[in-house]
Amino acid sequence: MQAIVQDRYGSPDVLRVEEVDTPTVGANRVLVRVRAASVNARDWHIMRGDPYLARLVFGPTRPRTRIRGTDFAGVVEAVGTNVRRFAPGDEVFGEAEGTFAEYVAAPEDTVGPKPADLTFEQAAALPLAGYTALMGLRDLAGVRPGHRVLINGASGGVGTFAVQMAKAFGAEVTGVCSTRNVSLVESLGADHVVDYTRTDFAGTDVRYDVVFDLVGNRTLADCRRVLAPEGALVLSGGGTSEGGSLVGPMGLLLRGRLASRFGRGRVLVLTAKPTRENLNALAELAGSGRITASIERVYSFGEAPEAIRRLEVEHARAKVVIAM
Repeated sequence: MQAIVQDRYGSPDVLRVEEVDTPTVGANRVLVRVRAASVNARDWHIMRGDPYLARLVFGPTRPRTRIRGTDFAGVVEAVGTNVRRFAPGDEVFGEAEGTFAEYVAAPEDTVGPKPADLTFEQAAALPLAGYTALMGLRDLAGVRPGHRVLINGASGGVGTFAVQMAKAFGAEVTGVCSTRNVSLVESLGADHVVDYTRTDFAGTDVRYDVVFDLVGNRTLADCRRVLAPEGALVLSGGGTSEGGSLVGPMGLLLRGRLASRFGRGRVLVLTAKPTRENLNALAELAGSGRITASIERVYSFGEAPEAIRRLEVEHARAKVVIAM
């Protein structure tokens, strides 16, 4: 099969199309013919080996996993001997290592039935960004009707889902984004949109029950300043500028864990994990129309390096998807 592989850290130029062996199924795995895969910040972090501290996990001198990609949607080709939930021909979506390829062998518990009304491209955009938003808002912050929620980074992959989910949970939503993305965030249902080039959300008198920071471009003090006394600040990721190339966004997350013991409100650090329950919840939200994948552009398989470049360098809005 063909796959997008890399054998050293670097820019998107280190990625190339190569013929590799089709993965074996394994007793508890599902072999999926990939129809679409989406690009996440995780892909370019691994491609770059950035931050350096993360190479303890990624691989010290080159990625342990040669094939990039995490999210996928496609058609089941074969199933392992212990798999009972899926059969060849089923349309599915989920998360696994190495999805920028013609086939991927995914653990059964990280695969879910694709909502019938979604295209493969829309379904592929859901997993990582979707359950990051879901776990941050539902599980950590406990968003409920009447809550005031601020989402910093509302036009990004996670942010576009977070705006819609917070509204679905009954919250009053404020999205923070740049000028060019104001109309997008409004179209997702945000009650208020803050253009950060014109207004500093940390300098207003508004207080929020939940601040969901997806960018990492503001200090903890800034984010906590706008929290209600019993509010929750949820931290997820952030830019590499926070903490430098040694620790990158992990610097902010580590400080968040320390700060959670002191000061205004709760500081919660999100670690998103794929589960069968989360995929089912995403499928239900998407299938009912309460969330929709916002896709900026669909790239061809051979354009995968350019798709990652778009996300990393040009700060794509919403999701970027690769169609096989």
